[in-house]
Amino acid sequence: MFSILIGGGPVMIPIALSAVIATVIIIERLIFYSGIKKGERDLLPRIRASIDKGHYDEAAAICDTVESPVSRLMKTGIAYRDFSEASIKEAVMNQANREIPRLERYLSTLGTVANIATLLGLLGTVTGNIQAFGVLGDMGSMGNPAVLAGAISEALVTTATGLIVSIPAIIFYNYFIAEVNRMVTEMEASVSDLVLLLVAEKKKHEV
Repeated sequence: MFSILIGGGPVMIPIALSAVIATVIIIERLIFYSGIKKGERDLLPRIRASIDKGHYDEAAAICDTVESPVSRLMKTGIAYRDFSEASIKEAVMNQANREIPRLERYLSTLGTVANIATLLGLLGTVTGNIQAFGVLGDMGSMGNPAVLAGAISEALVTTATGLIVSIPAIIFYNYFIAEVNRMVTEMEASVSDLVLLLVAEKKKHEV
């Protein structure tokens, strides 16, 4: 197997580097997103129970126990609970604008790696074919079959390897984009619920 990869020529070096980068990003993002899901599972009900009792410090402390975008949005909303509804929404939206880039971190790199791996495979195909035609040009139609086969092999190996790297990277890239969109939607819903809850509690105490 290693000898086959070596036969792919110099283009295999950046393809291998692309594979390493894609693998590291995929593992890091899988761990990151799974941690968010686990932490947010029962976050809002716990915060709602504390706010219903008027225990805002306890609700903020609950937010500190969970490392996730929603928990930070909730804590921001709780901190601005004495302000107007518009001010609470603005503060939370400002925090959301800071959280979204964290969710999308490294995804553009992963998408770039997926595209580059395909192009590198194509580049290897072109250079391999150039080498093969060079062999035919130098030695004529009865050129050395072993040299010709090596050049063709280089073209095929780089193409296959580039696709092997690119296809999983594209799949995970699209999966992660879908996860980010889902999380953003959940953030918006959670924030709306929190703002309504804080405003309702504020009106209750004003009566």
